[in-house]
Amino acid sequence: MTTTATKTRRPAKTAAPRKSMEEKKAQAAALHESIATQVESLRDSDRWTAFLDFASAFHAYSLGNVLLILSQRPDAERVAGFRKWQGLGRQVRKGEKAVRIFGYSTKKVTEEDENGEGQEKRIVRFPILSVFDIAQTDVIEGETDRTIVRQLTGAEDHGIVDALSAYLDGEGWTVEHQDLTGGRNGYSDPEGQRVVIGNHLSPEHTAKTMIHETAHVLMGHVDDLAEYAEHRGLMETEAESVAYVVAGLVGFDTSAYSVGYVAGWADADVELIRGTAARVLATAHQIAAILDPEDEDTDEADAA
Repeated sequence: MTTTATKTRRPAKTAAPRKSMEEKKAQAAALHESIATQVESLRDSDRWTAFLDFASAFHAYSLGNVLLILSQRPDAERVAGFRKWQGLGRQVRKGEKAVRIFGYSTKKVTEEDENGEGQEKRIVRFPILSVFDIAQTDVIEGETDRTIVRQLTGAEDHGIVDALSAYLDGEGWTVEHQDLTGGRNGYSDPEGQRVVIGNHLSPEHTAKTMIHETAHVLMGHVDDLAEYAEHRGLMETEAESVAYVVAGLVGFDTSAYSVGYVAGWADADVELIRGTAARVLATAHQIAAILDPEDEDTDEADAA
């Protein structure tokens, strides 16, 4: 006698209904506004006060020195000398390569004039100084870490790295993954048309950094290094805001890193952050369409 085994059938997985373009635009706008809201909350916290005390210790460099710093370390955030870092509770790691900039000092000298009389003059000098970025330092044991960003640890890149790498390749850029020194996460090199991403990042942080660097490229931030140096706070605010919004649309949260990053570069100016909305959202939707081309097709069909 032949028997037939009865199999229990599992219900087929039902794909989540696709959001309309209008729904995605509304979600993106809400995500961008949430950055401002979270920065506002951070601004009122003891954490922000501690960070401000830390940040106020740094010298404001001339545009020429900022360009020198960026030419040597494109992603440098805060730089100081070896002893200065120790005074701030951080130690420059052994073997780190210094960033060279010009200092400024004056020296009094006495020179004889045409009558043989001594005349005091002040000579201006521009000595070469060695400074290090915060990414080249570690918190000294027993000191408090006063930074306001935390690395993402998620184990998925949500398909972002391959998709944006392919897009940038099509635009004439190359994406390289390297062992970046000093804890750098990534940077864009306009001269070589390269986006460089650190090998040390988790898959999720790699994805966020890819969005950030792609935003720099799409928004024209890297077209003129002098322009970038002059408006760096605004441009970093825009690129990281794009990363936060796109990540939210994809389905992961970067606030542990993005909120502090944006607050730092924007000086917690909530109105400045809100003022970037149009450019940020336009770029976020452009990247979202790269990641999910069906969105672009749907948008075109709706407009037809």
